[in-house]
Amino acid sequence: MRIEEKGECASIKHLIFAYYVTGHGFGHATRVVEVVRNLIAAGHDVHVVTGAPDFVFNSEIQSSRLSLRKLVLDCGAVQADALTVDRLASLQKYSETAVQPRDSILATEVKWLNSIKADLVVSDVVPVACRAAAEAGIRSVCVTNFSWDFIYAEYVMAAGYNHRSIVWQIAEDYSHCEFLIRLPGYCPMPAFRDVIDVPLVVRRLHKSRKEVRKELGIGEDVKLVILNFGGQPAGWKLKEDYLPSGWLCLVCGASDTQELPPNFVKLPKDAYTPDLIAASDCMLGKIGYGTVSEALAYKLPFVFVRRDYFNEEPFLRNMLEFYQSGVEMIRRDLLIGHWKPYLERAISLKPCYEGGINGGEVASHILQETAIGKNYASDKLSGARRLRDAIILGYQLQRVPGRDVSIPEWYTNAENELGLSTGSPTSQARESNAITEFCTDDFEILHGDLQGLSDTMSFLNSLVELNNVSDSEKNSEKRQMREHKAAAGLFNWEEDIFVTRAPGRLDVMGGIADYSGSLVLQMPIREACHVAVQRNHPSKHRLWKHALARQNAKGQGPMPVLQIVSYGSELSNRGPTFDMDLSDFMEEGKPISYEKAKKYFAQDPSQNWAAYVAGTILVLMKELGVRFEDSISMLVSSAVPEGKGVSSSASVEVASMSAIAAAHGLSISPRDLALLCQKVENHIVGAPCGVMDQMTSACGEANKLLAMVCQPAEVIGLVTIPSHIRFWGIDSGIRHSVGGADYGSVRIGAFMGREIIKAIASTRLSQSLSSANGVSPDESDNDGLELLEAEASLDYLCNLSPHRYEALYADQLPQSMLGETFLDKYADHRDTVTVIDKKRTYGVTAAAKHPVYENFRVKAFKALLTSATSDEQLTALGELLYQCHYSYSACGLGSDGTNRLVELVQEMQHGKVSRVEDRTLYGAKITGGGSGGTVCVVGRNSLRSSQHILEIQQRYKKATGYLPFIFEGSSPGAGKFGFLRIRRRVSSKS
Repeated sequence: MRIEEKGECASIKHLIFAYYVTGHGFGHATRVVEVVRNLIAAGHDVHVVTGAPDFVFNSEIQSSRLSLRKLVLDCGAVQADALTVDRLASLQKYSETAVQPRDSILATEVKWLNSIKADLVVSDVVPVACRAAAEAGIRSVCVTNFSWDFIYAEYVMAAGYNHRSIVWQIAEDYSHCEFLIRLPGYCPMPAFRDVIDVPLVVRRLHKSRKEVRKELGIGEDVKLVILNFGGQPAGWKLKEDYLPSGWLCLVCGASDTQELPPNFVKLPKDAYTPDLIAASDCMLGKIGYGTVSEALAYKLPFVFVRRDYFNEEPFLRNMLEFYQSGVEMIRRDLLIGHWKPYLERAISLKPCYEGGINGGEVASHILQETAIGKNYASDKLSGARRLRDAIILGYQLQRVPGRDVSIPEWYTNAENELGLSTGSPTSQARESNAITEFCTDDFEILHGDLQGLSDTMSFLNSLVELNNVSDSEKNSEKRQMREHKAAAGLFNWEEDIFVTRAPGRLDVMGGIADYSGSLVLQMPIREACHVAVQRNHPSKHRLWKHALARQNAKGQGPMPVLQIVSYGSELSNRGPTFDMDLSDFMEEGKPISYEKAKKYFAQDPSQNWAAYVAGTILVLMKELGVRFEDSISMLVSSAVPEGKGVSSSASVEVASMSAIAAAHGLSISPRDLALLCQKVENHIVGAPCGVMDQMTSACGEANKLLAMVCQPAEVIGLVTIPSHIRFWGIDSGIRHSVGGADYGSVRIGAFMGREIIKAIASTRLSQSLSSANGVSPDESDNDGLELLEAEASLDYLCNLSPHRYEALYADQLPQSMLGETFLDKYADHRDTVTVIDKKRTYGVTAAAKHPVYENFRVKAFKALLTSATSDEQLTALGELLYQCHYSYSACGLGSDGTNRLVELVQEMQHGKVSRVEDRTLYGAKITGGGSGGTVCVVGRNSLRSSQHILEIQQRYKKATGYLPFIFEGSSPGAGKFGFLRIRRRVSSKS
């Protein structure tokens, strides 16, 4: 409805719609076709703004009421090939397409909307269209299953927060939309606060299966797979033996020059794919709304290969598997042609989607009613409120356990059934008070001690349950069953299984100063990762079908294979299983280089997580000369939440290497194991982290702070936490990654600063020595020369005292420096795990100053912990946390969510308190690598303090819509836990 000054409404009989279509892929255009077809059938005019080819619309709609305006106002996700998204290029392209010409776009679109006298603007899902509609005084509605603020949020984390204004703007644009018509398989879309759900929007069939096959000359007895990638992976050549005998493959999107084997059929570019899909026996392709909706609607099994870095995918994939329609193929097997086991598995499925497929008709009806004045938006949420919500939630809050913003039913069910804690203190208290009894009738513990750990008991009981997975067909959550079925097939239950446990950590003090040699204080948290490992002779190893097919193709007989299952993988969009031939780690009789291993795991980002687990094997091969002749099965189950800055990756590495070592009789000290695990993360994963995470996970003890000087990893002791002091962690909901651009650039800035300081010290030393005879005695003092000599060869910034830094170097360091300028002057920053980008400007002063002062703060903090109990002690501890927090922000590693939590702690601290003993919370700081994640809070160990933590949790939820996960409690490190060796009792299975 146009918003006229006199309140006039458009005619009910004839309406004009402006329909904007995103430039990302055909799937959006094809679903728009179905909505537009229904609008035109109702007698209305529709102007479609799109970059899609005309045939997409004209093949379905022949009407003068359809107008196509060729224009692209966003770019979606830029793809390097059919399976690879370039995150940085996507943000840069969007900036060029929609940000830089924004003023011109808005002026043009407002003028055009008024010229066609549009009654309603519809967007799928172009952000600027909503803003243009608002400026033109026209209502707008979005129709989609995802929004670009959610998709781009993870790209910003990887590319650097300097890009985040793009996502802010997108969220703000969406906030001008009146409401969202939400399609099945939807992502969280927090920018929209009013939602109407509709059935699948699916293109109708023109021909029957029999008619299509007759036209193609294909009999009913021929198995037919349709290859639907919207373009093919780069450098890919199809071969005849990719298909099972007697099968044919219809190829969509093949180039005119591409030559195909005789059992592959090239389809015309304008082929009507819904008819072809319905005529096929299964589909092989990548997941998108169009392919998934049509596979579900026409009950076609779908063999899918994951795309890199597209956040829409896990929600569509979960829906596909929920209705028993999906089979996941590993990218490696796609490219080398091991298709047979996947295709044969697909045709055995019985797709069961029975939901509506008339979403186009339903959406069309809603749009017509909205255009004539019906109000679907809730009155309680004003435009200003929707804008506020969009700004708070639009780009930062990622898909994490505990978040309940527009998450599909099967997604939340998965969280509950996988036993993931939402951070509710009530549920956590129940967990700690109800220790599960281990089923000793099923397993016997041959070595080790449970140490009363309830999570270890739960993990062992999950092993007991694995044997019954095959009997749980009544379980409606098929995705969970897939993980557990894979795990059930991992082990020979009559042989020994080795179990290890490694906790995450809360960074109390030290944080990013670890790579500069600081003293750090770290607390192992209660949440931990468990790993179960079994080794078997290759001839006795139970292989998954695709792994067996790969081995048979080599014709070498049984060879050592690594198979891994990771629980809870779907919640973070990674493949639940990984397998490889261990010979892949060898080349010419020697272990491959770390660089080659890094590329090996990076080739399929959905399985890149396996680098943390399998990488431990390669490190043991290279560093300790271990050779693995047996096959290895591994089950990984981590309760350490990802992306919260509590070292989820370190806990996986430490637990994995500990289990591998135990299974192979290797004796490795906790310290040495931590250093080996750091190599996994630095050189194979490629994350430039320090060693404190792995050291805490390996060497920590419950209710104690691990004190360590990171030069490189010298544990100086364990500091018992005084009984009157307590530490908490509160998660901001903003994902953190040490692999992100911000953490790496600050680290580079610190190492740049160190080299500049060394150069300054060297110059001063030369000047002092050359002019020693002409200066006053105090200037040529031997002590001063010795200090300059030490600073000229400074190994770690933290060996420079704050007063020396201020006296000699603070004014000499540049605020920032271009990478190329630094390299021209200093040649190298001498950090083995980061690379300077010549075209990037790095902050130097703040990055170098932080570790110098942080080391001093940590030493003071440690001394205060052992001082006399007093309110002044707690106040001083809290002040040190605050100073650390603001120093992070000065480096560019702060975030709005963590700042808000620190402010809430301050509000609680400085509220009206009548007595000193009633004071509860004293300080807070961002932790780990910063840029989101968790804040550490220090306070008095009392019930009132815990109540105030819960109050902060609720205040944060009220402000952001996100309920923070609360970390409290501690547990032993992997070294203290040791390992369990267990075996199933022969008599336990009837």
